[in-house]
Amino acid sequence: MVRLENVSKIYLGQRGEVRALDDVSFSVDSGEFVVAQGPSGSGKSTLLLTIGGMVHPTKGRVVVDGNDVYAMSGRERAKFRAENVGFVFQMFHLVPYLTVIENVLLPSGGGTGARAGAEGLLESLGLSSRLRHKPAQLSTGERQRTAIARALLNRPKMLLADEPTGNLDPENGAAVMGYLAQFHRDGGTVIVVSHEVVAADYATRVIQLRDGRVETTT
Repeated sequence: MVRLENVSKIYLGQRGEVRALDDVSFSVDSGEFVVAQGPSGSGKSTLLLTIGGMVHPTKGRVVVDGNDVYAMSGRERAKFRAENVGFVFQMFHLVPYLTVIENVLLPSGGGTGARAGAEGLLESLGLSSRLRHKPAQLSTGERQRTAIARALLNRPKMLLADEPTGNLDPENGAAVMGYLAQFHRDGGTVIVVSHEVVAADYATRVIQLRDGRVETTT
């Protein structure tokens, strides 16, 4: 499903080079639930965004579902993301002036049947009474569930989650991990980056990162 080949991401700062990723190579099979852990600054988020086609590596190849992601044009890559990858972020990234249903529908482009699908997802996530609410009217748990519905709407093959429980209390955090686990049980591939130890309980494999390198996999 995912293959990274000698991937590095180097940023140039006032103090010289910063290697967010340093010659990273590993694979994720279809249907795995992988959790990447490591201290702040270890490269976790950069790794996730690179896999998702949002951060161009300085060198190396990223292959997802047989497609060389960064050999595509920007337009091709955006289309590939929309059709194959769902994103869940710590900060939710909901549009504040849109309602819950409008936020969930954003990736669909308003295609036929999209609204019915969005309403069904929101009902399954316990948000059927919140369709016309805006993000500021929601609890943090409800915002993250809205973000999960948005990520699932196009029926992606893979979910990428960046600290999805970081802003949640333990109860809501467990619920969010449960939704990701259900996607995995239904055959989807999940990659989560998280500093929280409990996330590893859901994983089929854990990757430890430090200073932009993969230290261990278990």
